Amino acid sequence: MKTNLLITICALLMSCFGLGAQNFSVASPDGSLVMTVRSGEALTYELSKDGKTIISDSPMGFCFKGEENMDGNFAVCGNPSVTAGVESWIPVVKNRNANPSVPYNTLTLNLREKSGAYRNMTLEIRVMNEAAAFRYTLYGNLKTAMRYITKELTGFRVKEDAAIYKSNFTYGTEEHPLKSSQEGEFIRTAVTDLESGSPIGLPSLIQLDGDTWIAITEACLDNFPAFHLDAGENKDGTRMLCTALTPLFTEPETELCARFDEKTTSSWRVIMAADSPGRFIESDVIQSLNPPCAIKDPSWIKPGMSAWDNWWSGDIKMEMPVIKKYIDLAAAQQWPYMLVDWTWYGEFATPEAIITKPAPQIDMPEIIRYAESKSVKIWLWLRSEDTGHNDAWREAFPLFHEWGVVGVKIDFMDREDQDMVNWYRRIIKACADNRLMLDFHGAYKPDGIERTYPNMLTREGVMGNEYNKWSDRVTPEHNINLAFTRMIAGPMDYTPGGFINETIEHHNEVNLRTGVINTRAAELSKFVIYESPYTVFCDHPDNVAGQSGIEFLQAMPTEWDETRFLGGLPGEYVALARRSAGKWYIGVMGNSSARELQIDLSFISEGPLTVEYWQDGRKAAKVPTDIAHGTLKLKAGAPLKVKLAPSGGFVATVETAAGCR
Repeated sequence: MKTNLLITICALLMSCFGLGAQNFSVASPDGSLVMTVRSGEALTYELSKDGKTIISDSPMGFCFKGEENMDGNFAVCGNPSVTAGVESWIPVVKNRNANPSVPYNTLTLNLREKSGAYRNMTLEIRVMNEAAAFRYTLYGNLKTAMRYITKELTGFRVKEDAAIYKSNFTYGTEEHPLKSSQEGEFIRTAVTDLESGSPIGLPSLIQLDGDTWIAITEACLDNFPAFHLDAGENKDGTRMLCTALTPLFTEPETELCARFDEKTTSSWRVIMAADSPGRFIESDVIQSLNPPCAIKDPSWIKPGMSAWDNWWSGDIKMEMPVIKKYIDLAAAQQWPYMLVDWTWYGEFATPEAIITKPAPQIDMPEIIRYAESKSVKIWLWLRSEDTGHNDAWREAFPLFHEWGVVGVKIDFMDREDQDMVNWYRRIIKACADNRLMLDFHGAYKPDGIERTYPNMLTREGVMGNEYNKWSDRVTPEHNINLAFTRMIAGPMDYTPGGFINETIEHHNEVNLRTGVINTRAAELSKFVIYESPYTVFCDHPDNVAGQSGIEFLQAMPTEWDETRFLGGLPGEYVALARRSAGKWYIGVMGNSSARELQIDLSFISEGPLTVEYWQDGRKAAKVPTDIAHGTLKLKAGAPLKVKLAPSGGFVATVETAAGCR
């Protein structure tokens, strides 16, 4: 840490005066990233990596209802302050690493308009070795009481020959056009082909050239609307990507995006940069931009695997024998949880719904008792409308804790406006107050709040396995892309575990069962590759009993002491290694083409290595359930050879005699 601080002191801070403009630059601790803010008639910024511009001159600021735009003509008050430090913490839940450490330089500019209303704005910049981030603080005005933001002017100007992995989300109604569960593919698109008015969801992965990648997202979202991107002008060989704030859901004037009557701070606008998109998968930047844990005693928060009673067929069988069967699966697999999903309290999404009253056929005390006898704890599903109606959660959450329920899954919010952002925070805090863990579905992307409230274990906002029920969209290429796009932001509840493995030609030919379009080994790889401290296994007990590969998931860890990217590119393949205590888990997932790889294991310094593997069987190209299981010995530093079938995968555990380091 001392070394990092010494390097940090070398950060560049310079102020020059010319033509009335001031330039302020701050570099990352290692000097690779430099962000420069220019304050003149317009407030703009640019970002460079290794001396090469990656975001060229781009606007900053806001528009307000009944006020002039706030986008330039500022004086910089006082002496700009620069702080060098390292954000290090011991996470309650180890999403990626047991000891995150993110060195940074931060520069604060206190801005005041030189004329007009003389309004103030604070711009805080933080530059890390792998990302630059900035956020705005705006202030109240006694004359106008409530201030309304109608537009944010922040842009991200990139090269016109860049390619972006554009989200293909489904959006809502004419009245609420941005209502969305944020579930869809991320499709590689030339930035010149982007259409204005077509929302670009976050995180947005962009390839600027062969070895320069950036990802745009946000962190620490509180009392402020989330944003997406929209395509702006083409100019001088560049394309502007514009920040688009989500309008207030309940305001009749749809251009109103945020309201405030006292100081308010935006989320961090984050630009990650690396020579490989896999570096973003390893990164702890998003959580580092959030406050430390706010829960005084978080010892009750326990990540783990869960059985789930809803996915396996088109029928919902909310019956006691079915629930007990899933509890038995969890117990047999040494998973700590079972999730009881929708209809456990009968009708939902109606004013008559009562989330504290189980349906007549459900004996909740018996479910809790039976689960406890098997060393399994219960999670419950809730519809968001039912949870929020008359603040039903205020009575329900203490009651659930009294029952012995340990977590709730809340579904169908499908919004990311300022009011919904605040509702998320109320619910997360209320769950923490009642020792309930939490899984949001129909959710917007993570913003790193898991550091502050680690009971927020996972969330959806992902086109996961459930889409196999009614479509062929969950392709191997999509599954690979998720690791490089949606997962950058944080945990995603994809619900892996489909053991009816099929080729796309024979997908879902049998009624009332759901297959997945990849091999059995590829399905297992999702448990290593996809980040989700609460991991929900999707399939029916009858579909996994006695099946090859289920033994890999016995007592499967869901939090990790270390994460390493081993190789891959969007749409081609992804290979990750994650360490839990003295054991490494290797996961490799391929696209629709067969391929052979050599995985570098030189990061495991001690040998020999004992590798237990599950790989595509010889017939896996035509019979995707075919899986081969075995063990081998490797010398320290020797590569691991992996052969993938079309839509294939590979998993392994790696140990040394002394335990992995």
